Amino acid sequence: MPRVKRGPSHVKKRRKILKAAKGYRHGRKKLIKLAKVAILKAGAYAYRDRKVKKRSMRRLWQIKLNAAVRVFDISYSKFIALLKKNNVELDRKVLADMAENNTELFAKIVEKLAPEAVKVAEEKAEAPDATKVKEGKEDKKVVEKKEAK
Repeated sequence: MPRVKRGPSHVKKRRKILKAAKGYRHGRKKLIKLAKVAILKAGAYAYRDRKVKKRSMRRLWQIKLNAAVRVFDISYSKFIALLKKNNVELDRKVLADMAENNTELFAKIVEKLAPEAVKVAEEKAEAPDATKVKEGKEDKKVVEKKEAK
């Protein structure tokens, strides 16, 4: 049986590692030992962050939906409960995009789920003086003193 020399396969393996480490800084792109570790770490971080990306996008959709339904005086949790109760199978991603880019359609969905919520939102929009100004403790004391005189 002839003797097998491993030079070509060894060089190919190293070339593959260095190609994967292209763009890294300092010795991590030139030195095999450092490049191997860098590639392993990069793979681990990439795997982890694919999961983190899904989490952070879901949080973003929740924030967008909460802001959109607050206009109708509904909390995010009540809105989601209404969706589940009425068997609406639109996910948060689609609803958040709809709330941001297609507000009329989103308003129709909210109206179907909670008709009284849309009426409240319309009343707020029509009445410019509907915003309530909260009085501080000092303001209340001044008002009470004037009333006492």
